This record gives sequence, structure tokens and C-alpha cells, in this order.
Amino acid sequence: MPNPLESPTQLDAMALFARVVEAGGFSAAARELGLSKASVSKRIARLEDRLGVRLLNRTTRRLSLSEAGGAFYAGCRRMMGEAEAAEQAVTHLAAAPRGTLRVNAPMSFGQLHLAPALNAFLERYPELAVDLVLDDREANLVQDGFDVGVRIKPLRDSSLIARRLTQSRALLCAAPSYLAAHGAPDRPEDLTRHACLLYSYQSEPGVWVLRGPEGEQRVRVSGRLRANNGEALREAAAAGFGITLMPSFIIGDDIRQGRLQPVLRDWAAGNPIAIHAIYPASRNLSPKVRAFVDFLAERFGPEPYWDRELGLAGT
Repeated sequence: MPNPLESPTQLDAMALFARVVEAGGFSAAARELGLSKASVSKRIARLEDRLGVRLLNRTTRRLSLSEAGGAFYAGCRRMMGEAEAAEQAVTHLAAAPRGTLRVNAPMSFGQLHLAPALNAFLERYPELAVDLVLDDREANLVQDGFDVGVRIKPLRDSSLIARRLTQSRALLCAAPSYLAAHGAPDRPEDLTRHACLLYSYQSEPGVWVLRGPEGEQRVRVSGRLRANNGEALREAAAAGFGITLMPSFIIGDDIRQGRLQPVLRDWAAGNPIAIHAIYPASRNLSPKVRAFVDFLAERFGPEPYWDRELGLAGT
């Protein structure tokens, strides 16, 4: 087996491959690195020849990772992260976070709370830049090249590090116009007779699990609208199209302004929803990741402003 210390071009090729993946193609990577597209393409081809596998599936329109390419890219990212950590260990970077921080977060939380917070974060750390990607589909941080992600759901076991930032509560609510026309449910089972607005990425779509004076009840609900975005459901609820079960960080302002009203107040949608920051494990946590996670924990937790403003903090 060749010694990587005797083959610096091997590490260069791994870094180049990671850049091609993250840039989305040879042309974009070549522009970023100041190389020609042909040079980048040839070096990746030589890497594939040396490894004996195809790393990238090439079409006339786009590149995509092969199964082997996905595994190799994850290794490249780990290698680059360790190289960055090793460099930071012998420099003074820890005193001033700098560089570009790639962040992945859910759409509604990102738009309503994370994006506004970035103004203060960037002002506090002038040498940092942020690349924010909002998507309700769960990205693979390592394969997709993110430094940190925000997750609002039960976490699966993984090699990622998770830090609890704060929490939110799920509330049942509807517009006053809908309740005037259809009445308010008195018990959880009444929801089966109402138009309900459903979230597509719920772990069990169409089933709401509620806890109240009589213990836990599972209610199968239905309605004319199902969406994979909380803002779309909030708009439909405020327009009077049905009852929705939404996090307080999405509907808090609508409740305060009277556009939505809570229903079944004695019934809670389970325990508060934990909001975590997650990031790849590393022997030396990147200063930019540490600064960002500390900032979010300071701004949101432990009792977030969206619950305090509804009188829910501490409940």
C-alpha cells in the first residue's frame, strides 16, 4: 500500500474530487480553483483509474455520485476536516472563527427564526461567511458537505454530534372563520369529522397523537390539503380551510394576532419538540461551528421567545 506521506498528489486528488462534488461539476470546480475544465476532468479520471471504480456518473446535463463515489466522498470530507483541525491546532485560528460555514436547516424554521438571527451572527463574526441551505428533506451532512445542521425531530443514532438548542410545542389551531362555520372539536375523536391540514413529512402522516386527561389518543385525520411545508399549512389554516397541528414557532404570531385560535386546549400533541444542532464528530471542533452552535443556544434556548410570548414557557 502506498504511503500517503510519499504521495501528496493522492491527497490533492481527494481534495479536488470533494470540490467537484460540492461545486456540482467540473466547470464550476475549475473556475473556483483557477484550473481548466479539461485538467480537472483528467485528474478525476486518473483518480478513478487508480481506484479501479467509477466515482461519478456523467451525463450531458449533470454529474451524480455513484455508490462508490458517495462512500469515497464521505472519506474525503473526513480527511479534509481532520486536515483543517490539525492546521487549527497549531495556529491562532481558534481566537477568530473565519471561513465559510455551510448550514442546513428546515424551511419554515430557517425562514422565520434562523435567517433573522444570522444578521446578528455575521455582525459578531466579521471574518465568517454563511452558506445557508433551507430544505425540509433531511440532508446527509457529510455527503452534502455541510458543517452544521438544525433538526426538529427525534434524532436517529448516528456518528454525528447533537447539541440541544431549545424546544417548541405542537398546537392544534384553526381560524375563527372555520370554527364559526364548523364548530370547535370538544374531544380528540371529533377531529375525524373535521377538515384537517396535514404535514407530509410527519413520521406517521394522517395520525395525530394527543395526550390529555384520559391519557394518549391516536386520531386518524384527513382533509383536502397535505403539504411538505409548514408555511403553506399555516396560510391554509389562517384562510379558514381546516384545523392544523403545527409547531408554536410557526403559528405563534398568528395566535397572538388572532388569525388562529387554539382548540382542544387540554390536549397536547405529545412532549415539547427538541430542536438540535448536529455536526460531524471531530477531535477538534471547528471554531466556526462552535461559534455558531453557541450563538444559537444563546439566542433560542432553553425557553424560546416563541413559547414565552404565548405563555407556554415552563409548561
